[in-house]
Amino acid sequence: MAPAPKTKEQTLNWLRTISGELSTQTLKRLEDTLTWYGDMPPGRRSAVGLVAQAGITSFISWFDDPRSTPWIAADVFGAAPRELLRSVSLQQTLQLIRVTVEVVEERVKDGGESLREAILLYSREIAFGAADVYARAAEARGLWDARLEALVVDSILSGEYDDELPSRIAALGWHGHGEVCVLVGTTPQMLDVDQLRRAARHMAADVLIGVQGNRLVLVIGRARPAPVDSEDVGTAAALTFMEIAMALEPIFGPGHLVLGHEVPNLVDASKSAKAALAGFAVARSWRNAPRPVQADDLLPERALAGDPLARATLIHRIYRPLQAHSTELLTTLWCYLDNGRSLEATARELFVHPNTVRYRLKRVSEVIGYDATGAREALILQSALIIGSISDHDGSTRRR
Repeated sequence: MAPAPKTKEQTLNWLRTISGELSTQTLKRLEDTLTWYGDMPPGRRSAVGLVAQAGITSFISWFDDPRSTPWIAADVFGAAPRELLRSVSLQQTLQLIRVTVEVVEERVKDGGESLREAILLYSREIAFGAADVYARAAEARGLWDARLEALVVDSILSGEYDDELPSRIAALGWHGHGEVCVLVGTTPQMLDVDQLRRAARHMAADVLIGVQGNRLVLVIGRARPAPVDSEDVGTAAALTFMEIAMALEPIFGPGHLVLGHEVPNLVDASKSAKAALAGFAVARSWRNAPRPVQADDLLPERALAGDPLARATLIHRIYRPLQAHSTELLTTLWCYLDNGRSLEATARELFVHPNTVRYRLKRVSEVIGYDATGAREALILQSALIIGSISDHDGSTRRR
C-alpha cells in the first residue's frame, strides 16, 4: 500500500488516483448490502451507480475548494434522471450515502485527521443536498396533485366527463369504491386539507376536495377495506354518509351544509353534486334547516327555484308510486293536506271514519316512505302532489 500523503496537494493527487478504485468498491458494497439495489433493472442500477461515483468525484473537487459545497452537493442529485427520483426513496438515498461514505472512510483512514473530518462534513452536506432535492420534488408533486384534484372535482360538478377522467382519478390515488356522495358547504378561513383527509381516513372514507371561492366541495367515497388491527376502522366502515358528513361538519365554515343523495359509483357523482349544489343554493329558505341537511329534504325549495332534478324526483319518488298503487290513497293524502292535516275534517269530506284516514295515511307512508303527519314531510308531499298534477295536465295537453 502506498504511504499516506503528507500535504494537501499530495492528498488530492492520491484521492484522484484511487477514485476509480473507490467507485468499484462502492458498487460492490451496494450489491452486497442493499437488497433493493440488486433488485433494480439494469438501467436504474447504473443510474444509482453514477450518482455514487459522482459523489466521490464531487468530494475530491470539494476537498480542493470547500467553498463550492452548496453547488456541488446539489449537483450530485440534481443531475440524477427524473425517473430515478421517483423510483428511489429518500430513505434508500440515505442508505446509498452511508455505504459510499463507509467505503471512502475505510479506504482513506490513514489519510490523516483533516481528511476524515472533511469526509464527515461533506457527507453532511450531501445528505442535506439529497433532502433538498426530494423536498422540491414532493412540493412539485403536491402542487400538481392539487391542480389535478381541482380538475377532477370540476369535471364531476359540471358532469362533463372525458376518457381521461378515470386515469386522472387513479393518478390521485383515489381509494374510494362503491357508493359516493357529494357534500357542499362554505370554505373556512383556514382550511387544513391534511386534517380533513385524516378525519376521512379515520372513518374509512376517501375524499376529493374542491375549493371554489367561498364554497367547499367534497366528493366522499368509502375506502377499500384493508387488513388492519384497529377495531376503530372496522366500526367506522359501517358509517352512513350522513354520519360521515356530521363528523366532517366542524371543518367547514359557517353556513349551510348540504349532502347530495347516494349514487352507485364515482362516474355518477355529478348527479349527487347537482342535487347538493341546488340544495346549497336554496338552503337559507328553510329557516330551521339542520346542519348538515340532505339535499332531498330540500326538494320543495329546489323545485320552486326551478331545479328540474327536484321536480323529477318529487314526481317519480312520490306522485307516480301513489298514483300507480291506489287512487284512494292519493285522494286521501290530497284531502288530508288540504284540510290542514286534520283527521276529522278529512274523514268528513271523504265520508269515512277517522281511523280509516289514519290507516290510509299509514299505507301512504309504507308505499313512499314519507310520513304525512310531520310538518316538513307534509310540505314535501304537498309539493309532489302539486307538481305531479301539473305534469299530468301538461302530458294530457301534449297528447291532444
